Amino acid sequence: MASKVRTEKAAAVEDVKSRVATTSTAVVTEYRGLTVTQIQELRRQLRAAGADYKVFKNTLVRRAIAGTGVESLATFLEGPTAIAFVSGDVSAVAKALRDFAKGAPALVVKGGVLNGQALSDRELVALADLPSREVLLARLAGLIASPLTTMAGLFKAVPQNLAYGLAALIDQRGGAPEGPAAETETPAGVEEAAPAAGDDAVAEAAATPEAPAAEDGTDSAEAAAAEDAPAE
Repeated sequence: MASKVRTEKAAAVEDVKSRVATTSTAVVTEYRGLTVTQIQELRRQLRAAGADYKVFKNTLVRRAIAGTGVESLATFLEGPTAIAFVSGDVSAVAKALRDFAKGAPALVVKGGVLNGQALSDRELVALADLPSREVLLARLAGLIASPLTTMAGLFKAVPQNLAYGLAALIDQRGGAPEGPAAETETPAGVEEAAPAAGDDAVAEAAATPEAPAAEDGTDSAEAAAAEDAPAE
């Protein structure tokens, strides 16, 4: 019987040591007055928040945490103790404990340790009021992105402002410089003089030889025949 008890105690100490080896954040609670059903429900909610909740004997916990980064937990090891070993967001775990205690006042949050530093119950309440890790990261990303967006807007505005400034300078100095003089255009309503029709007709007539008159040739032949005929 004694051997079995020693074995169980040794197993419990090793259990705590293995948990401490994977996290340096934990919260100590007193569960006196909670029912088994309530403890099971609290364990489920804390698991969803990123913590493993388990009941331990104080003497065994003190033995297991001696010389470790969470040794300051020993300050809170009084009365029936259950410890939430945190592997996620400690503020989410503190919030889950606070919300559960509203419906089950028997649950008492006594204190804890965050990355090796002891936390009082009031400090855990303050952590519960903080936004979640995801919300804080989103806000940080927004703060980082805001100056970059402003800078991009300034770079975009520089060419526009430069163009406006050049236009104002040109207007101030009397407008844009004039270009080469435009070619002289023929005034509206005035047409170029067309060549005289008479001159073209004269030139065309001079170039075309006249054809001999047919009637003059016939009369000359008849006159010659009359002269050659003998007189009666």
